[in-house]
Amino acid sequence: MLIDLNSDMGESFGAWKMGEDQEMLTIVTSANIACGFHAGDPDVMFNTLSAARANGVGAGAHPSFLDIQGFGRRQILGETPAQIERQVIYQIGALQALAASQGYPLQHVKTHGAMGNMAAEDPLLAMAVARAIHSVDPQLIMVVMPGMETEKAAEKMGLRMVREIYADRAYTESGTLVSRKLPGAVIHDAQQAAARVMQMLESQAIITLDGKKLPTRIDSICVHGDTPGAVEMARQLRTLLESNGLTLAPMAKVIA
Repeated sequence: MLIDLNSDMGESFGAWKMGEDQEMLTIVTSANIACGFHAGDPDVMFNTLSAARANGVGAGAHPSFLDIQGFGRRQILGETPAQIERQVIYQIGALQALAASQGYPLQHVKTHGAMGNMAAEDPLLAMAVARAIHSVDPQLIMVVMPGMETEKAAEKMGLRMVREIYADRAYTESGTLVSRKLPGAVIHDAQQAAARVMQMLESQAIITLDGKKLPTRIDSICVHGDTPGAVEMARQLRTLLESNGLTLAPMAKVIA
């Protein structure tokens, strides 16, 4: 069985450093690269793409609300779906141009932070993201939360999609992520995270905070690059996956 392991990266900005991208790129198979709206700048984006290419890691755009101060994790209200669509197009285009300059095509798009969480529950926002992806390149993969509005939007637009689970985040009964403001929302223990992922893969279901199982296909697993101990968590997770007979590969190969 093929499975993708992805991480958010390229989230440094100028003199400010976030994450251990170089180490992470030796472990994961796909990289979600910030596009300048919540983190990242042209140099960071270019260098992250270059490192991804050197490691054979699939590269994707990681667009967000325009919220550098809040790292893209604050809800930005009042913008229309059309405005959000253009913002996503803008961000994909920026990373796509830097990727093209290296002869390394983008593989996927995965929304970041508040935009991703809101799109999972808001059909209009989900469709705005899906339309943006389709208008830039209908061959791009849309990373979705299983059973949520993003999955429905990808289906409506005829996009290839990857259904993703999180190694380091807890789920509510409805399949959304538990708010980071609540206890237990972020899983820091690498062994606990890896064991939980294996349970979800074995049952092909999201396991919620209270133990409920939500059946779904699982194509990819995410470890947040800014979570403390993220590299060790990803390393332990990869080792466990491979020891259980799974083969890690970029998203495009998993769903080929």
